[in-house]
Amino acid sequence: MFKIITKDKNSNARLGKIRTEHGILDTPFFMPVATGGTVKAITIEQLNQMHSQIILSNAYHLYLRPGLEVIKNAGSLHKFMNWDKAILTDSGGYQVFSLAGFRKIYDSHIEFQSHIDGTKHYLKPEDVIDIQITLGSDILMPLDECVHYPVQEDYAKSALDRTLLWLERSKTQFKKYDLKKRLLFGIVQGATFLNLRKESALKSIDLGLDGYCLGGLSVGEPEALRNDIVNKTISHLPVDKPRYLMGLGLPEDILNAVEHGVDMFDCVIPTRYGRNGTAFTSEGKLVIRNSPYINDFMPLDKECSCSTCRNFSRAYIRHLFNTNEILGLILVSYHNLYFYLNLMKNIRLAIKKNKFVEFKKEFLNKYKIVS
Repeated sequence: MFKIITKDKNSNARLGKIRTEHGILDTPFFMPVATGGTVKAITIEQLNQMHSQIILSNAYHLYLRPGLEVIKNAGSLHKFMNWDKAILTDSGGYQVFSLAGFRKIYDSHIEFQSHIDGTKHYLKPEDVIDIQITLGSDILMPLDECVHYPVQEDYAKSALDRTLLWLERSKTQFKKYDLKKRLLFGIVQGATFLNLRKESALKSIDLGLDGYCLGGLSVGEPEALRNDIVNKTISHLPVDKPRYLMGLGLPEDILNAVEHGVDMFDCVIPTRYGRNGTAFTSEGKLVIRNSPYINDFMPLDKECSCSTCRNFSRAYIRHLFNTNEILGLILVSYHNLYFYLNLMKNIRLAIKKNKFVEFKKEFLNKYKIVS
């Protein structure tokens, strides 16, 4: 299922391969986020042009709309959206967490009101596995309880215990299907308490899952604290299983996590920033709406070979944004995803050459984190 190909001699970065029902994935990799069955402003053809290996969709959103019956009638989520590569589906635990006053959480199940029409829904952890099997997911995430920041340790402990209970039930349900090429990961919780993170990691490992995720981050905690949690929790996860940092993904975050042995990433940042007119470039972030670009006929990034950079200038793209033309957000979203996927390709190449540390240093020396 997961095989380590090589390790960087000067860090914990590693190259690996994950075998799924829809192909073999080269790690480390980044997953474009297709929450509701589409990557915003990006077509499937464009994802293939960028050589995206896998996308992430969300079971919660797809369960509510268009609904499981529609996707089942289509044959699978893959067929519904015309994507023939791997799909990872998030369980929706984070979305339920974000509903705040519109949900109730019990050891047995969750209750929540749809953010779309207010209808009430009741889901057990077993139901969430069933939903993802119906979708045809290659990599499944179990239902987990994400907590806010800051939070008291006793509350974080209670949520952790519930997440582990749900994880055990999720595995039991998953095994009933006997689908050897589908993968079930466990999610490590514990908020900002390192002792709870360690407990969550070790107890999840005892269940013998296909991979392990760091969840419950990027919910308001300071960056330095978040990095410390990632770096120290990774050391408790098995080296022979893929490690997935959920929902966190600025370029500098990815480089730091890869250095500590993380294999998988997802984040809405590339397309969200793209829709708002911020481009990621080899020299840092560029806000294309700004006046300095009104007569700038350079590409977004002179080192980028994506179709946006080959064909359009900063001045033109700025014009599109300032006249509210949809093409502007499409072009920058495409460029940003291409930038991320190309970054991952270069990371893999650097690890293969035992030059990851040098690559990271050179990238960050040139890349202006604040711009």
